[in-house]
Amino acid sequence: MKVKEIINKLAETTCAEREELIFLLKNITPGERELLRAAAQSAARQSFGNKIYIRGLIELTNICKNDCYYCGIRRSNAKAVRYRLSREQILSCCKTGYSLGFRTFVLQGGEDGFYNDDLMCEIVREIKATYPECAVTLSLGERGEESFRRLKEAGADRYLLRHETADEAHYALLHPPEMSLKNRKESLFALKKLGYQTGAGFMVGSPGQTFETLAEDLMFLKELEPQMCGIGPFIPHCDTPFADKPAGGLELTLTLLSVIRLMHPKILLPSTTALGTISPRGREEGILHGANVVMPNLSPAEHRKDYSLYDNKICTGDEAAECIRCLSNRMKNIGYEIVTERGDYK
Repeated sequence: MKVKEIINKLAETTCAEREELIFLLKNITPGERELLRAAAQSAARQSFGNKIYIRGLIELTNICKNDCYYCGIRRSNAKAVRYRLSREQILSCCKTGYSLGFRTFVLQGGEDGFYNDDLMCEIVREIKATYPECAVTLSLGERGEESFRRLKEAGADRYLLRHETADEAHYALLHPPEMSLKNRKESLFALKKLGYQTGAGFMVGSPGQTFETLAEDLMFLKELEPQMCGIGPFIPHCDTPFADKPAGGLELTLTLLSVIRLMHPKILLPSTTALGTISPRGREEGILHGANVVMPNLSPAEHRKDYSLYDNKICTGDEAAECIRCLSNRMKNIGYEIVTERGDYK
């Protein structure tokens, strides 16, 4: 077995066995990594040309009932400055984003019971009534199938729910006992069944992660066949149990972006803020390795620093217009164009 043969197999068939993926991740050389990158970029170009889709991120709340060991807004972090956006603030963010060309709004937050189904359905319906040509993506954690159904009927188009790891033992290292990988996976399959464009994803370099657990993640993505996948490097937060753990690496994250692009040629694949946090050119590198989505922040500037999942998050002080101009120029510099389209999965 040779790494180059596995890369060619991925490029030609979008398929690889678990052991092949482990071998690739363990043994890939710099030259082979460039071969992988070029194949992934070519696959993305075939599906999307030089288009980069933008999503307007609105961080609703940093209040969360969960106590995930890696997350800065975990329930036990008494140092977090908590906030909730009002319905009016959320709609104001959408108004700003629409004027800047955003045609997808991503409503993301901790698992905060304040945003019950009645309130969230009202917000989704109002956004869709005001901006009928826009997509609404939700990223609000595990809510149960009936909740997912109500939100879909209200007009939600997409749902992001990162699984974080597909390995049971690794999941238990990252989460408290009351959380389960079984529930997370069942939620993802429920979202697909209900007709959402569904997004999964995982951290790269999280404590306890191995090449074997990463291969499990890739095989789970093949089983789920999500329309979207968000991966980014683990970055520690100073007020969590993992404060002293090393961050995930740029190189491995980029390698995994390329592998995911080859395994899922039409998937919507963000180049994440976390990538830009660990490297000044991280988001550009993500695009060059097969990503095709960026997610500028539309949240009110006064709350951005409070939505602190990890330390040193970039763009917490930028206004939305400033951020989109910056990203547009950065994408142009590497031969890509930010477009004002919904950017649905095809």
